[in-house]
Amino acid sequence: MAQPFTLPDFYVPYPARLNAHVEEARVHTKQWARSIGMVEGSGIWEEKDIDSHDYALLCAYTHPDCSAEALSLVTDWYVWVFFFDDHFLELFKRHPDREGAKRYLDRLPAFMPMDRGAPMPEPTNPVEAGLADLWKRTVPSMSDAWRARFAVATENLLNESLWELSNINEGRIANPVEYIEMRRKVGGAPWSAGLVEYAAGAEVPEAVADERALRVLRDAFSDGVHLRNDLFSYQREVEDEGENSNGVLVLEHFLGCTTQEAADAVNDLLTSRLQQFENTALTELGPLCAEKGLDPARTAAVLAYVKGLQDWQSGGHEWHMRSSRYMNDGAVEAATPGFGMAAASIRFTSRSETARLRSHTHVPYRRVGPSLLPDFELPFGTTLSPHLDGARVRIVDWAGRMGILEAQPGVPGSHIWDEERLVAIDLPLCAAGLHPDATPQELDLSSQWLTWGTYGDDWFPVVHGRARDLAGAKLANERLSLFMPLDGSGTPEPVNALERGLADLWARTSAPMDADGRLAFRKAVEDMTASWVWELANQVQNRIPDPVDYVEMRRMTFGSDLTMSLCRLGHGRKVPPEIYHSGPLRSLENAAADYACLLNDLFSYQKEIEFEGEVHNGVLVVQNFFGVDYPTGVAIVYDLMKSRLRQFLHVAEQELPVLYDDFGLDAEAREVLAGYVQELKHWIAGILIWHRGCRRYREQDLLRGTGTPWHISGPTGLGVSAARVTALFAQPSAISV
Repeated sequence: MAQPFTLPDFYVPYPARLNAHVEEARVHTKQWARSIGMVEGSGIWEEKDIDSHDYALLCAYTHPDCSAEALSLVTDWYVWVFFFDDHFLELFKRHPDREGAKRYLDRLPAFMPMDRGAPMPEPTNPVEAGLADLWKRTVPSMSDAWRARFAVATENLLNESLWELSNINEGRIANPVEYIEMRRKVGGAPWSAGLVEYAAGAEVPEAVADERALRVLRDAFSDGVHLRNDLFSYQREVEDEGENSNGVLVLEHFLGCTTQEAADAVNDLLTSRLQQFENTALTELGPLCAEKGLDPARTAAVLAYVKGLQDWQSGGHEWHMRSSRYMNDGAVEAATPGFGMAAASIRFTSRSETARLRSHTHVPYRRVGPSLLPDFELPFGTTLSPHLDGARVRIVDWAGRMGILEAQPGVPGSHIWDEERLVAIDLPLCAAGLHPDATPQELDLSSQWLTWGTYGDDWFPVVHGRARDLAGAKLANERLSLFMPLDGSGTPEPVNALERGLADLWARTSAPMDADGRLAFRKAVEDMTASWVWELANQVQNRIPDPVDYVEMRRMTFGSDLTMSLCRLGHGRKVPPEIYHSGPLRSLENAAADYACLLNDLFSYQKEIEFEGEVHNGVLVVQNFFGVDYPTGVAIVYDLMKSRLRQFLHVAEQELPVLYDDFGLDAEAREVLAGYVQELKHWIAGILIWHRGCRRYREQDLLRGTGTPWHISGPTGLGVSAARVTALFAQPSAISV
C-alpha cells in the first residue's frame, strides 16, 4: 500500500543509543507475554506480531543505560500497554461498545492498589493478569508519591480510551487544542515518563514534581512522543483501523489542507514542543531547584530524569523508523544512508532552526493599525445585572481606598491607573454580564476581583518588566500568597495597592469557604499571578511562546480559573468534588476559557503589539508558528475559537449527561451542574459584551493613552502584514481559513 504522505524531515536534537541488554530483554519479554496469555490463543497477537513489533528494541533505545533487570521489566510494561491498545481496539472500537468498555476499564484500578501487599481480584483476561504482575514487580522499589503519580497516569491512559471510543461512535474529529490535551492522557507518554524515573533510578523529588518546569517538561515530552507517533502511525490508524484520533487527521480537518501539508504542520508542532522542552530545561529548571532548596543528590536526580526523557525522545524516534508496526518505508536510509539514526546522533533541519530564529527575532512596537475583528456569533447571550450603575460608582471608591489610583511609595513610574482609566476600562460591565443575577454585594465582589486582576496584569510589566527584574517579580509574587492565609491567621502589612487589594478581597471571599474550597481558590489566584512572571521571562528572552505552552498558560494569565471559581462559590457540597476534576468538566471549562482568551487576543492585538511591545498574543503566536501575515493569523485564531465553542456545546450536550449517569448523580446535583453550564455561557457572553463596550482596546483610546498601562510609541512603518507576508504552506491555495 502506498504511503499517504512523505515522512517529513525530523528534528532530532539528542543522540539515539542502544542498550547492550536488548537480546536478553527480547527473550524474557516473549516468555513473559506467553505466560500471561497475550500470545497464541488471545485472538490479538501471534508470535510473529510480538517478534515484528520488537518492543524490546523500543525499550533498549529509549532506556539505553539501565540494567538488564530494569530493561526487561520496562519492556514487559510496554508489551502490556501495546497489548491493551490492541485488545481494547478489537473488543470495543471495531464494534463500538461503550458500556462493555466501561466495565472493562473500571476493573483495572483494582490491580494497582496503593497499600503495599493489598489483595487484588482474580484476573479474567491478559490485560488484568499483566497489570497485576507488573504492579507487584515494580512498586516495591518506588516511593508512595511515585506510585500515586504512576497510578493516575495509568488510569488516565486506560480511561480516556472512552473519549476515543465516543468520538468514533459520533464520527467526530477533535479540534487541535482538545486533541493535544486528550492525547497526553490516552497516548500514555506521561505514563512513559513515570517509567523513565524507574529505569533511570531518578525519582523526581515530590517538592518539585508538580511545579511548572517539571510539568512543562513532562507535557512537552509527551506531545513530542505522541505527535511523532501520529506521523508514523497515520496509515495504520486512519486507513486500516478507522481511528480519528490522530494529529495529522486533526490538522487536515481543521486547516482544510492536504494530508502532506497537515503532516508537515504536525512535524513543525513536534519541533516546537522539543524546543519548548529545551528552553524549559535551560532557563527554568536550575532556578527551580535552587528556589526549592534541593540538595545535590536530589538535583542530580532531576537532571538524570531530564536526560532520561531526552533519551526516550530519540530512542523512540529510532524505533518508529525500524518497527514493522508503522509506516516507515525508507526512513532509516533517508535519514542517514547506510548507517541509521544511531550513527547520525543528532539532526537539525533548516526548518527547525528557522522556526527557532523566528521565535526570538520579533521586532516590538510595530505599527499594525486597528485590531481586525471578525463578526463574533454566539448561539447564546446574557443580560446585564440591574445593579451595574451602582457597581460602577462603588468600584471607584474601593479602588481609591486600596490605593490603586495613585503612585506607590518608593516605586518610580507606578502611577499606572487613575480614575479616568478605571472608568474607561469599566470592569463592572464585565461582572454584570458574567453574573447577571448577582446581588449588589456579589456584583461588587466580582467587579473588585476583576479590577484587582487587571491592575496586577498591568502592574507587573511596568514595575518589573521595564527593568527586566525577574528576581524582584518572583519575590513580589511569593509575597502575594502571604495575603491568602488558609487558616484565617493574620497577614503582613501591605506595602502596595496590589497586596492591600488582595488582602481585602481574600478576607471577604474566603470566609464562607470550607478548607478544600479555600485551598482551590488560592491556587487559582496563585496560578494567575505566577503566570505574570512567566510572561516577563519570555519578554526578557524576546521569545514568542510555543503555541501549546501559550494556550495553556493563557488560561492562567487571563485569570480563567479565578473567575470561574467565583461561579462555583455557591455550589457547596451538592456536587461530588471529583466531578469538578473529571475530564468532561475540565474540557468544558478549558474550551470556554480558550474562547474567551483568544477573543481578548483579537481585541487587544494593537494594544499589545503596537503600544506595549508584547509577545503574548494568540494571533502573534499563530503568525510566528505558521509564518503568516496578520489577517491570516486572525482567520486561523477565529477558526480555533469557533471550534472550541463547538466543543464547549458538545461537552455540555453530549458528554455531561453520560458523566451524570456514570457517577449516578441525583437530580439536585444535575440541576447544579446544568446551572453551572448556564453560568459559563454567561461568562463567555459577558466577556464579549465587555470587550465591545469598554474603552481599553480601541485605537482612539490607545492614542489618548487611556487603554494601555503605559503609552510608548514604538517604531512605525509598513507594519507586520506588509513586512512579512509568507505562505502558510508551500501551496497556500489549498488552505481554507
